Amino acid sequence: MRLSHIPLRLTTGAFILNSGLGKRGLDGESAAGMQGMAARVFPPVSKMEPEAFGKMLSYAEMGLGAALLAPFVPSRFAGLCLGVFSGSLLTMYRKTPGMTMEDGIRPTQQGVPLAKDVWMLGIAAALILDRKRVPVRGAKTAPAVK
Repeated sequence: MRLSHIPLRLTTGAFILNSGLGKRGLDGESAAGMQGMAARVFPPVSKMEPEAFGKMLSYAEMGLGAALLAPFVPSRFAGLCLGVFSGSLLTMYRKTPGMTMEDGIRPTQQGVPLAKDVWMLGIAAALILDRKRVPVRGAKTAPAVK
């Protein structure tokens, strides 16, 4: 993990971990509402019991948050997981009626809480695309400091 990844992973990981911890005791009605939105993206989740879906969502968020916070998890892998998660949230946003304006992109007031998750997709892209510089063959390098 690079030093520049720490703020990205720390803030995002803590946010997602906290969200997952908050969903541990999700009541059936709240879980059913989230399940209905998720079923627009992943239809098989509609066959689950709402309480089981709530627990699965909680565990998934806690796992992702912990992976982002753990320094031994490679940044590219953590970024890939975050990209799948945030991409799913943004797909849910686009497929839920009333979340977007007529253009299908800009959020309505109701859609802002989901549309704001676009920041996680940007962080995922930064973690995936950031690479160590590879020295160019034959390029002059600075002398080592003794």
